[in-house]
Amino acid sequence: MSAPPAPDGGHPNAVGSVDGTATDLGTSAVGDGQVTTSAGLGGVAAGTDETAASGTIAVGSADAGTTAAGASGAVATATKATAVTGAALAGANGVSVDRSDVVTAASVLPRSSSVLSTAGRWAGAIAGALVIFSALVLVKGANPIAALADMVMSMLAPASLEQIAIKAAPLILAAMAVVLPARAGLANVGGEGQIIIGAVCAAGVGLAVDSAGPVALVAMLVAGALGGALWAGIAAAMRLTVGVNEAVTTLLLNYVALDVMLYLIYEPWKDPNGSGQPATRPLEVAARLPLLGTTAVHVGIVIALVAALVVWLVLRGTAFGFRLGVVGGNPEAARRARLPVARLLLVAMLLGGALAGLAGVVHLAGVEFKLRPGLTANIGYIAFLAAWLARHRPLPAVGGAFLLAAIVVGGDSLQLDSGLPAATVNVLMGLVLLAVLGWTARRPRNAAG
Repeated sequence: MSAPPAPDGGHPNAVGSVDGTATDLGTSAVGDGQVTTSAGLGGVAAGTDETAASGTIAVGSADAGTTAAGASGAVATATKATAVTGAALAGANGVSVDRSDVVTAASVLPRSSSVLSTAGRWAGAIAGALVIFSALVLVKGANPIAALADMVMSMLAPASLEQIAIKAAPLILAAMAVVLPARAGLANVGGEGQIIIGAVCAAGVGLAVDSAGPVALVAMLVAGALGGALWAGIAAAMRLTVGVNEAVTTLLLNYVALDVMLYLIYEPWKDPNGSGQPATRPLEVAARLPLLGTTAVHVGIVIALVAALVVWLVLRGTAFGFRLGVVGGNPEAARRARLPVARLLLVAMLLGGALAGLAGVVHLAGVEFKLRPGLTANIGYIAFLAAWLARHRPLPAVGGAFLLAAIVVGGDSLQLDSGLPAATVNVLMGLVLLAVLGWTARRPRNAAG
């Protein structure tokens, strides 16, 4: 595929325009606005109209009129649903041909129809999960309608709404710890361990300087984030050096983290003035997260929502987020494009661990105030479900975290009012997850249509 002549006498494979960056072979070109950007062999072109040579990734991000064209071996993708479907695809000889002779593109549904369809699938999935759950409740000898009604009413009580927000704060942060590495194709199952290590590091700093007030709280947040990042970094290093899958290492490191905490609270950090139970002494009031107004909700929920917004903005609108998507979508193409794949994977994992570590600090300084057995109450695993519930999208993961937090809070009613076992709430969570993932999945469209 012959490249257009280079402006200003540059390399024949370097093409750019007003806002685009002209690039040479094997480099990346990113343009914003109404720009035409092209990259040569092994390059990455991202902008409004992209032309890519062999081995190139061309990603279109315009609202309309996007053209993504490539020669043999190129990957051409229009990332917005509103991009036109009648774009021409340039062949290996540089000849523009009609798309119907090369590839059949799926028709783009209007946004409103797509939203309604998605909402309908979600409603049907949750309804199906509730029907199955009701059958199980009936088998246990309880009235499913009364049990669900009591559960919903207990969720809507003012005190319960505050508890939902409190429980959602660490869940949101831990869900972001899954979402961000997932963009790079990594499965971070170690949120639970990273939360524990984050809480341990924060407790170590807090117990030493908690009398310093706000300074101690800031130091705890930094220590927790660093601890979580380093714990996740162990799994990332093993993935990059010896090829061990991070899903395995992060999961196993959860148990190591728990043993580290148990050793500390049974031995060196055990409160000598406590009741004899394995726990550290409580943090000073000045080192705890402040509350919002007259509510019982601490500022951890604000930290969590801001973190989720930042993750969304980074993944959606930065070159770093774009590169993570390239690595997660096609690592081999990313290597051909000379992207620093190993470094991107490492950074993604470290950032995920830092977010989980922050979740541990928020839970420690906002709810528990001391290390003890059962500190996390499976926050990491529930957050993993929230991230999968949202298919690793940041903002929907926030909704998933609130949904699961509401189920956890409402689950108390299943025990107290309906006499059901404590594990019933976990059954309901599992059914909702399976129903949503199974029944809301987009079906592959007929290639002939």
